[in-house]
Amino acid sequence: MRKRVVITGMGVVSPNAIGLGDFEEALRNGRSGIRHMPKLEALNFSCQIGGIPENFAEAVHSHPRRNHFSGLSDNIGYASLAAIDAWQDADLTIHENNGDVDWDTGAIIGCGICGMETIAAAVVPAVNAGKVRRLGSQIVENVMGSGVSACVAGILGLGNQVTSNSSACSTGTEAVVEAAWRIRMGLAKRMLAGGSEGASPYTWAGFDSMRVLSRKFNDQPEKGSRPMSASACGFVPGAGAGILVIEELEAALKRGSRIYAEILGAAVNCGGQRGGGSMTAPNPEGVQRCIQGALADARIGPDEIDLINGHLTATFADPHEIENWSKALGRPPENFPLINSTKSMIGHCLGAAGAIETIASALEIHNGFAHPSINAEDIHPDIEAFSDKIVQTCLDFPDLKTVAKASFGFGDVNSCLILKKWEAN
Repeated sequence: MRKRVVITGMGVVSPNAIGLGDFEEALRNGRSGIRHMPKLEALNFSCQIGGIPENFAEAVHSHPRRNHFSGLSDNIGYASLAAIDAWQDADLTIHENNGDVDWDTGAIIGCGICGMETIAAAVVPAVNAGKVRRLGSQIVENVMGSGVSACVAGILGLGNQVTSNSSACSTGTEAVVEAAWRIRMGLAKRMLAGGSEGASPYTWAGFDSMRVLSRKFNDQPEKGSRPMSASACGFVPGAGAGILVIEELEAALKRGSRIYAEILGAAVNCGGQRGGGSMTAPNPEGVQRCIQGALADARIGPDEIDLINGHLTATFADPHEIENWSKALGRPPENFPLINSTKSMIGHCLGAAGAIETIASALEIHNGFAHPSINAEDIHPDIEAFSDKIVQTCLDFPDLKTVAKASFGFGDVNSCLILKKWEAN
């Protein structure tokens, strides 16, 4: 019998809020975290707006465990702050360095492009100038892909599997999937799972050159991220971290833990860059199979989905995504679930996106609401038939039970979670 898996703690460092309470308030109020970025303007980017967590340095300075953040890159710092907050939100104790190892708990925390800012701003100039010895002792942990999970494990004393995944825009959601499977198989009692991404023009430059970033709203930053909109002109780059504590139900109940939601089902796959799929576009069959695989794993029917938190990036792919959801669920416009996009408020946080959006979905389930997709007042004509299902103002939704959260990334990779309101049965 497979073990049930639940979410018992969450921490978030997002462009529109740092901390779970402020993040929920921002979601409910449709508050954008997109701002003008003078550095992008100075570097002659077409896109000169972005979503970066505001006042992060102040949040660290005022944090009771600020000593843990010394010398860390923003990528790892975001994840570390979110992980500590998630751990404490789950009412778990932080053991100091001389404490016991927690052999029952591990971490799968990924990133998309990881330590690009450190490499570009510190490593390359120092090496080229022949000043390697000035790089310092923390440079490796700040640039290695697994630095994000390794640092969290060191802070919390984790002794189970500790690793970092990287699957482009699917990273954060995939990390939660992989961690849930580990608990389900009885290999861990709990896991920290999620994703992080630092902010860097060196990370975003390639996307700008591809002309997939928003470039028509530089003078109106909060209007720039426009999923499902006819006037959408590309995604807004973002940064941040989302970390969840997921736990075996039995262990959570034994601790008397608050349960935000149950992870009922999950699936990951790849479209193989065939059938219309490519490095940058999804194979529709792959997307549909992933959604249907998550439903099958959850052992529920498609009519039980109440809300979709989509990938929905404000690119040409949005109408295709809606069509894939409709086909996968076998639900036409008149019977389609409600759908929203967290990216409308925070932009696309790359490796962190899926994790932050999973946290948004769990908050919606736990507190009975559906957050708005802002800037969707002009629905794309190809999906106009679905317009009544696109949440544009915050809805009280006390009967919300089941949310589908999916992410689709470069490389034609897909991941999908089915979250359900926990019910003792």
